[in-house]
Amino acid sequence: MGFERLAENASRFTSSATFFGICLILVAVAVALHVIGLPIAWLLFVGEAMSAVTLLMVALLKNSELRAERAVQRKLDLIAAALLEGLEGGGPGEAHQRLRSLLDREEKP
Repeated sequence: MGFERLAENASRFTSSATFFGICLILVAVAVALHVIGLPIAWLLFVGEAMSAVTLLMVALLKNSELRAERAVQRKLDLIAAALLEGLEGGGPGEAHQRLRSLLDREEKP
């Protein structure tokens, strides 16, 4: 659960305007370093740092995508089960209660 919490918090931060601003600043710094003609070692360092951040962002994006896919699948399964309960005429059952519980949790901030 520790990784999931870390990934969720990182996902929220990286989708914020603050993170976008930080990225813009880093790109501007990289361009400025090229313009002023710093030694190649510094340029390589900046390029490698940006590559490392990009790799981490791809991993974070994949994790976020997987969590969203699982959440959608859980909801679809619950909807199908609740519909099946309704068609069988038994009235609201366990699937309906689980679906209501899931929807109530998502409505809370």
